[in-house]
Order: sequence, then C-alpha cells, then structure tokens
Amino acid sequence: MNSDLTLPLAVILGPTAVGKSRLALSLAQAENMEIISADALQIYREMDIGTAKPSLAERALVPHHMIDIVSPAEHYSAGRYEREAGEAIRRVWQSGKIPLLVGGCGLYLRALLQGLCEGPEYDPILREKLRQEAQSAGREDYLHQKLKEIDPDSAQRLHYRDQPRLIRAIEVYMKTGIPLSVLQKRHSFPSSSRYRTKIIGLRRERRDLYARIEQRVDQMMEQGLVAEVKGLLEAGYSEHSTALQGLGYKQIVAALRGEYSLSEAARLIKRDSRHYAKRQFTWFGRMSDVHWIDLSTCSEEEALRETKKVLAELI
Repeated sequence: MNSDLTLPLAVILGPTAVGKSRLALSLAQAENMEIISADALQIYREMDIGTAKPSLAERALVPHHMIDIVSPAEHYSAGRYEREAGEAIRRVWQSGKIPLLVGGCGLYLRALLQGLCEGPEYDPILREKLRQEAQSAGREDYLHQKLKEIDPDSAQRLHYRDQPRLIRAIEVYMKTGIPLSVLQKRHSFPSSSRYRTKIIGLRRERRDLYARIEQRVDQMMEQGLVAEVKGLLEAGYSEHSTALQGLGYKQIVAALRGEYSLSEAARLIKRDSRHYAKRQFTWFGRMSDVHWIDLSTCSEEEALRETKKVLAELI
C-alpha cells in the first residue's frame, strides 16, 4: 500500500481491558465513523467470548471492519493485516466517512501506520517442527533460549511465552541466515505515520486496570469460554494453530488436556493478561504524537469530549 498522507485516520489505542471499544463505539456513533479493528484475535471467526469481540448489536450500530474475516485454521500475518486493513480504510474514506482504528496489537498498529520489513514466507513444516521440539523439550523457555543463541536482541524483546513470535523470529533466521533484529534495523521505518493521523491513547491506574482484567476474565468464564474452546477443538481446529495459541485460549486448551484445573486456567489468563498489558504499555511508549487520556480520573463523557477535541481537525 502506497503512502497517502492525505487520508485521515483517527486512532484509539491502549492496553487490554482499558475501555477502548466502549469509547470508540460512542465516538463512531456521534461522528458518523466506521471502526477498523486492530486486534490480533478478533480477526478469527467462531472466537467471540475469549476475544471480547463487539456484539452483533454493537456492530449493527456502527460498521466494524477486520473482524470475523478468517477461519481459526488459518495463519494470519501482520503483512496481510497491513494490506487488508489499508483497503478497509480506503473504502471507509471513499464512502465519505472517517475511519477509526481501534486496538491494542502493537505489531498490527505499526504495520498499518509505518509498514513492516520484508521477511521470508511462512514455512508450515518448519514451524510445526519447532513446535514439536518445544513440546518434546518440556520447558516453557525452550524457544526463547534457542532464539537467544541466534538473535539475542529479538530474544530480549520477546516474552518467553510468546510462542508465535518466537517461532517467527527463529524461522526468519533459519530461512535467511540473518537475525530478525538485523532485518528490522535495515528497514527504514518512517518517523511518522503514512496517514494523516490523530492518536488517542487510553490508560488507567494499574490497580484499576488489573481489577478490570480480573472482572473481564471472570465474565468470559461465566459466558462460556470453556465451551467455546471445546467447540473449536471438536470442530477440528488444531490446538497448535495461531488462533488457539492466543491469550485466553491456550490456557483453556491446556486445562482441557488435564495439565491443570479450569480455575487455575482462569488464574493464568488473568496473570498473563496483566503481563500483556505491561508489554503493550512498553510498545505504546515508543510511539510519538499520542494524546493520552487517563480513564481512572475522568468520566466516560469527559473522555468522549476530550477525544472529540483532539480529533477535531479530522472530523
């Protein structure tokens, strides 16, 4: 997708459970906007509860894009997201509306706003071999240690439980002989967005955010997350698929395998969600030109007014 700095794009970003979707829905309704999701799991069909996907009623109020677009069996890359979300932005703009990008996936946000470095094609045979190696090793940090030997810079950046990205970094080295971190340094990321953007960042005090994470996970369990995961496995989707390795899903899969109880799975989802929120804040902290709003210190109405004020020149 070629740069086009004339295309307006409003952005709402923030960590998991901070309240992005609620604010985005209110804003989009008030300002005749359409929402472009930047969530790495909401792209998958049949995965509604564990992804905190907007309801059908909410999607009837405001058109949403980049939700329910692929099967859980498919691998979906950041490069594909860059292309397809870019096309969605153009369609919204051509319809006379302003696109509103909403999400917390730092990789997808960077792919869309700044582009990605070129890497080798995904190799499903190699990726399965690496997964089997990790499973046979019986250590959670096996892939992280393997990556540390060949690409310490990438290993330092990635969490030891982030299997999909660890596998990708190892795959890049094995296919090219060049560490992913080196390829990324060679790629010239623009210092600013390829769109005419205004970016709103949402945050909360740590105690407030963690309480919301706890509440969200409890709600997901009550709403039927376990049944959702069982249904996906019974439909034939591999527990090793990118979709079922996602946060909230892999913990339930492990519980269903008998590795631990469902109550322990819920505890681990809460813990890993807190860790994910920390990594999101680190990622967003590297971004420039973000106008931050603290939802712990203002009402929803005040946050909406502040957001409209910041986005005024776009909308």
